[in-house]
Amino acid sequence: MSAGAVAETASRTMRAAVWTGPDTIENRTVPLPEVPEGWALVRSELTGICGTDFSILHGSHPRAEAPVVMGHEITGIVERAAPGGPAAGTRVIVEPLIHCGNCHPCREGNTHVCRSLKLYGIDVSGSLAEYVALPVETLIPISSGVPLREAALAEPLAVAVHAVSRSGLRGGERVVVFGAGPIGILTALAARHEGAGSVLISEPSPERRQVAEELGFDTVAPGADPVEAILEATGGDGADIVFDSAAHPSVAALLPKAVRVMGTIVLVGVYKKPVEVDLQALTFAENTVVGVRVYTRADVERAVKLIESGELGLGRVPVEVFPLKETSAAFTKAMTAGAVLKVFVGPAEAGPGKEEE
Repeated sequence: MSAGAVAETASRTMRAAVWTGPDTIENRTVPLPEVPEGWALVRSELTGICGTDFSILHGSHPRAEAPVVMGHEITGIVERAAPGGPAAGTRVIVEPLIHCGNCHPCREGNTHVCRSLKLYGIDVSGSLAEYVALPVETLIPISSGVPLREAALAEPLAVAVHAVSRSGLRGGERVVVFGAGPIGILTALAARHEGAGSVLISEPSPERRQVAEELGFDTVAPGADPVEAILEATGGDGADIVFDSAAHPSVAALLPKAVRVMGTIVLVGVYKKPVEVDLQALTFAENTVVGVRVYTRADVERAVKLIESGELGLGRVPVEVFPLKETSAAFTKAMTAGAVLKVFVGPAEAGPGKEEE
């Protein structure tokens, strides 16, 4: 093959981390994605790894089918623009939801709970690659002046924004968050920003509990009974709003005891299977239980504005970046639940602790 032919072939291919089966990610050279009319080609900058990606990796996600390029927490630069979309060179984050437009929720404007909801990076190719093709309506510009690692928190922050919005928080409420993982911490930050009177976090991991404390939150002391700690902190009443970001059966059992009479429980984390909950206690206390699946477009746009404002102090959230070729190592790190709250996969030349602006 001539040098010209090699160059032409290279220009039509890219590197990607491809999930090929349970617990297997392969670094491959794959064709550049097709870019249909009305779509843009986006050069991947940072891709966040989350719990949904863990279930795909392990082969337990109900929809993901191998082989697929994962990655739905997408931050990138528009490489090839499309009419009506952001110009080439614009940094964007992505609303990765794919809805049918025909079911009752979609017809009512609630496309984020479409009955056949799909996502880029799960049902179709995502951003654990050098490039990803996306419809222009999924792209939301974010200021290039924002540190990249903060911009890349937009998608999980949108979940937190949606959770706080669904909670009905108006200001002054006593809030409890179970779980100091990425979503739990972002929910706590969003609740505090929206005027929560107090925020108490319950987290068994000493590393993540320390992260919460460094961000200025009170935490349940190690070895203490969470319910007793919550009751003590609220004068025996229980919390006005409880966010369950842990989605663990042991936490589900505590929720009716942690919330006050006529208080609100917000289920932010996703339980993998049915769990036992004391419905009688919830009924007698006339509690409100609210579910959170993903987020609306308005929530994503709100998350972008919060990031651009710098008001949440996201630069203090500990993160780590791995190069694309070390995606498997990135997953291993993300699943340790240690002091690094968020793991990103970045450009080919990036490395742990390095950042591309």
